[in-house]
Amino acid sequence: MANEGLASDKVRDALRAAHLYYMQDLTMEAIASELRTSRSSVSRLLGFAREIGLVEIQVKSPVDRISSVQQRIRDKYSVTAHVVPVPDSTNEVDRLERVAMSAARILGPFFDSNMTMGIAWGSTLSAVSRHLQEKVTHNSQIVQLNGASNAQTTGIGYASEIMSRFGRAFGAYVQQFPVPAFFDDPRTKEVLWRERSIRRVLEIQKHMDIALFGLGSAFADVPSHVYVGGYLDDADFEQLTRAGVVGDVATVFYRADGSSDDIPMNARSSGPPLSLLSKVSRRVCVVSGRSKLPALRGALAAGLMTDLIVDEATAHSLLEA
Repeated sequence: MANEGLASDKVRDALRAAHLYYMQDLTMEAIASELRTSRSSVSRLLGFAREIGLVEIQVKSPVDRISSVQQRIRDKYSVTAHVVPVPDSTNEVDRLERVAMSAARILGPFFDSNMTMGIAWGSTLSAVSRHLQEKVTHNSQIVQLNGASNAQTTGIGYASEIMSRFGRAFGAYVQQFPVPAFFDDPRTKEVLWRERSIRRVLEIQKHMDIALFGLGSAFADVPSHVYVGGYLDDADFEQLTRAGVVGDVATVFYRADGSSDDIPMNARSSGPPLSLLSKVSRRVCVVSGRSKLPALRGALAAGLMTDLIVDEATAHSLLEA
């Protein structure tokens, strides 16, 4: 109980310091005097306020609220782009972390009480989940879009940790999807999809307010989990190559022109059909690295996203073609 009281006092002081600093334009010295503490303590309180989500900071250009790159992407692809500044010299792992950190902060205002957000697990969303800021919501839920088990592992640990981070950050109910990522036989999927417990999850997916996903790619510099996690064998890779696949969303594959019909693997996938995904009112795609350009162009051709969060170099390369 004593620890809870101390935590409550810290939140109260952080909120007061944040209000004085951001809303009343008081200096740190003035705030320190009012709170009868030191300037360094005020600095720590402001940092704590940002960390737990009491304060959200947005950076906007005073000259041009939408950068030329973002405007050009909007004009060409009819999506809202959020371009993340990352130096060209940055390695791909750090590039992903920086894009993921920005994505976690951009996502906050998109999701609120009484909303449902669908999550497609993967390397990118795992990175985003590690940087989420807390935001209290009510009557909200997070639903897993595709199964995670394969012949080698249940996948529960990997997928559930991602889902749990989102649930904790937003105080939302988490609905997992305990089915294989890919079925061995499409007929097994057809039978299981008739089960009431599975139909309930599928119904939740149909009523998503937001879908959040990365793009899977066999050619990414930071490997996509579905391609290196034991989900596909040599015969699967050959089949995908013959079908002209350039990427996937939630383990549903598509070609460079955005089409996904008649790709045999999709009949075995537990992910939502791309036609269903395209009906979600807000579809947020997070992409990092030029190696995902073929997958990104295919996803844009399919009309899979309303919002694109992408690093600066990949955004520029996207516009070169």
